[in-house]
Amino acid sequence: MPVNRNALIRYRTIDNCLRNRHRRWTLEDLIDACSEALYEYEGIDKGMSRRSIQMDIQMMRSDKLGYNAPIIVLEKKYYTYEDPEYSITNIPLTDQDLGKLTEVVEILRQFKGFSHFQELSGMVQRLESKIHAAKTNQEPVIDFEKNENLKGLEHIDTLYKAITNQCTVELCYQSFKARSASTFPFHPYYLKEYRNRWFVLGVRKKNMPILNLALDRIISIKDCELKYIPRTKFHLPTYLHDVIGVSVNENGQAENVVLHADNETAPYIITKPLHHSQQVIETLPNGVVFSLKVQLNFELEREILGFGNRIKVIVPERLKRRIKDTLERALDLYQYEFNNASLQNNIQKLSKTGSVILHHVFGKKEVNQIKMMLHNHLRATGQPENVHALRNLLQEIPELKNLLLNSNLQHILKKISANLFLTKAIFFDKTPESNWYVTWHQDISIHVKEKIETEGFTGWTKKGDSYGVCPPEEILKDTFTIRIHLDDTDDTNGALKVVLGSHNKKLSDEEISLVTQSSIPNTCEVATCGIHIMKPLLLHASSKARSQKHRRVVHLEFNTADLPNGLEWAEKTEINTSAN
Repeated sequence: MPVNRNALIRYRTIDNCLRNRHRRWTLEDLIDACSEALYEYEGIDKGMSRRSIQMDIQMMRSDKLGYNAPIIVLEKKYYTYEDPEYSITNIPLTDQDLGKLTEVVEILRQFKGFSHFQELSGMVQRLESKIHAAKTNQEPVIDFEKNENLKGLEHIDTLYKAITNQCTVELCYQSFKARSASTFPFHPYYLKEYRNRWFVLGVRKKNMPILNLALDRIISIKDCELKYIPRTKFHLPTYLHDVIGVSVNENGQAENVVLHADNETAPYIITKPLHHSQQVIETLPNGVVFSLKVQLNFELEREILGFGNRIKVIVPERLKRRIKDTLERALDLYQYEFNNASLQNNIQKLSKTGSVILHHVFGKKEVNQIKMMLHNHLRATGQPENVHALRNLLQEIPELKNLLLNSNLQHILKKISANLFLTKAIFFDKTPESNWYVTWHQDISIHVKEKIETEGFTGWTKKGDSYGVCPPEEILKDTFTIRIHLDDTDDTNGALKVVLGSHNKKLSDEEISLVTQSSIPNTCEVATCGIHIMKPLLLHASSKARSQKHRRVVHLEFNTADLPNGLEWAEKTEINTSAN
């Protein structure tokens, strides 16, 4: 029998009251609760009669609505559920309901052979599963792929209505690459689902390219008064004909992609083709060769990469290179993985010995990018490629900052001291063509912007646009040097030699000679992507390179001290690169 909205509100209210076992409910209490609920939801303020609530209770007790609620009266006064777990919201579907649903499923099944109703297939199976579970009191035996936490689903209905009614909408949208959201009018044409993610295709203006927008990046949708631009030649199946996924280059051409899959993977690709153009070219003892006629896009690359080492690109060459580069970078994430667990122990070792080497602080890709930037800068400025030093590095090449101060290095610096900032950056390259020997010494000079005579600051020298000066020992003790190695460094190409533990005081020439003659030096061999952290007062030297290998090093110095008397660090740079 049909039930009006007000009655449903009363039934729900009574149900909520009787489920609350922490209170005893009289008929008057139920009348008051129902009156308040009707006023809150419907604005009805005339109150409820005793007879109405008594009839509601009788209706809930009966099977007319399928409730059969076990409502009892205690002490001839208090209403409650005999079963504390009961609720009208938990009642199963009635046999009549199941019968009607079964009829609906049978009707829908009649359309499964028609192309326009192909998408009903999943709906029919879900209904069949639910009905079977309700009839047999069993869990569903079929489960479809879904993402309960997927964002943007709330926009589907709005966009669907805009498309069918040919209405322009105003979107507030922020792509993953954009720093901030932008708002613009949009003329939607199609909704498209790919891999459990929804997209809307349309245009911003007339004669502009088709935009493909992810619904999970839409912040808000509003009505727009602009006249709707109807689609003319645009047809979704044709538009997506030559692509896997939804990324289309409107001016791009489909290319012949040839893939080799091993024997274990080939059956999966045969039974679930990557694209409708897929064909088997050749069956080999070690696998099957397939061809596709598609545009090269992100989704194609993701499909190929998803098979890992079981599939190989044969042609085209540029797709083959991209897949190879991606796999190499992925391997770097594991081969060049920074060990954060031992960082605190290494910092303690640095305090004790004045020197520590950390491996895999940089990825191979990052190191190659740093090398390329240095190479391009030297070529652009007309300097010889075998230049042995480049000072004021971040002033010369500001875009190096984000690469040099990567997340690993920032983490290390914060562990040493949260207040560190960069004071000096130099690039060195030692080869047989630009070779030198460095005798035992301590680094006792800093760079400042101007010469201001100050107590404790001695040995002033002019160095380009800045000045070198020897500061008080306390400032040197507060300094940390980090050498980023862009090449494997060993004894053959001029690796640093250090005297461990010699970093605690500034030494005279006589003391340096005495210490180095009576100590066994330690050679600091550092592999590419690693760093050498040292204190500037640590005694160190380096021999001439004896091999043809480069020894490219980026030398960075850090401090926490503000200089006195108006002196300023010449290259002071904050560490945090998040704003860049």
